[in-house]
Parts: sequence; structure tokens; C-alpha cells
Amino acid sequence: MNIDEVTAIVTGGASGLGEATVRDIVSHGGRAFILDLEEEKARKLADELGSNAAFFHADVTDEDSVQDAVGKACDTFGHINVLVNCAGIAIAKKTLGKQGPHDLPSFSKVIAVNLTGTFNAIRLVSEKMATNEPNLHGERGVIINTASVAAFDGQIGQAAYSASKGGIVGMTLPLARDLAHLGIRVMTIAPGLFHTPLFAQLPEKARKALGEMTPFPSRLGQPSEYAHLVLSIIENAMLNGETIRLDGAIRMQPK
Repeated sequence: MNIDEVTAIVTGGASGLGEATVRDIVSHGGRAFILDLEEEKARKLADELGSNAAFFHADVTDEDSVQDAVGKACDTFGHINVLVNCAGIAIAKKTLGKQGPHDLPSFSKVIAVNLTGTFNAIRLVSEKMATNEPNLHGERGVIINTASVAAFDGQIGQAAYSASKGGIVGMTLPLARDLAHLGIRVMTIAPGLFHTPLFAQLPEKARKALGEMTPFPSRLGQPSEYAHLVLSIIENAMLNGETIRLDGAIRMQPK
């Protein structure tokens, strides 16, 4: 699929990896619809990028919210042929800590946002993609999810986060198989340590130390590097049903 033919929904598109993806799609001639809860940031980004970007306030865990956003995107741009799932949250809690056992509500919330929210967007957007006219490769759509190296190398305190991201990795192949007959591809990216708003809150010394954990390049990844891989996946029709680690060969230690 050519990038200038892309009309994408990007969940969590107002900041971090999602923002970089929105910017890259638009800069290459595509159109992007930002789904996010951060209304001020999202509107500012959409206004900056002009007519090829738009925003809709949406909670990925809420069926009606996403359904309304998808409908609005189709009304605005005519169709949707790419979905990039970047919305996600993280917590750090031990299974059994000084305050007692891990509370169930926070575990459930991480699963709801990261895993169920990703699937919610996929199922509703794929319904719209199925009605698209196939391109020369027979493609009607491309879906790209965001996991994490924590899906494979979860650290102490990451039970909830790792479970949610492992679930995304686990459903990638069956989703690709489910949607293959429609010409819809499904891929997942598992980033390592990236310079996102979460890391931006840390002191420079701490960010540098984290970056040096990566074998090469020994630094935090840049959101633009994630976005570049998104575009490469969109353009390469043979990429389907797989998770790509984007991590500079890092393998996380227990803590």
C-alpha cells in the first residue's frame, strides 16, 4: 500500500509513538484521524497538520465511543484502510508487595486499555475495512498494533503490563488469519526503551542510563523510528501475522 493512499486511524495519536506516526503519515501524503483522550494536545496537533488530519475524543475501552469515532472518521475521509493502535497505559506493582497483594482493579484496567482496547478498535475498524475496494495487491487494510519487549522480558512489577502486551503478541497471528480472506493484514511492533512522555519525566542522567542498557544503538529509541517502521509495514504487502521487536537488541533484566 502506498503511503499517499493511506487513510489511518491512530489510537493514542496525540503524543509519543502515536503522534510521530500521525506526523509521518501526513508528511508522506496520507491522512490521519487521531483518537485520544487528551483533547487539547490532539486538537493542537490536528490544527498544525491541516486538512489531512482530524481528531475525535475516544476511549478505546468503550464500544460506543470507538464506534462513534470510526463512523466520524469514515464520514470525514470517506474510508479507513489503516489502523495503528498506540493507546496504552502502564503501572509498576509487584504481585505481592509491602502493602499486600496486587490490587485487582489496577491489573484489570491495564488489561482493559492495552489489550481489550486494542481488540475493540481492531474489530470495529476491520468491519469498515472489509467494505473497501481492494488495491492492486488485493489489500483492503493494514492493522498495526503496539506491544512491548515486556511481552517477552517482563521485569519485576510488570505482571499487568507484560500480560497485556503478551496478549497483543498472542492474538496477532490469529487476527491475521481471521482477516486474511478480506485482504486485511495484521502486524505488531514490540518497542524497547523509547523516548516517550513517560521517559521525558525522568532526569537526563536517568534517561541516559536507561539508553545505555541497549546494546546498539546505546540510547533511547526515537518515536520517529517507530513511525518509520509503521510506514515500512504499510508499504510491504508480505509483512503479515508477525511481531517485530524494535529494540536495539535489548533483553531486559529482572529489574
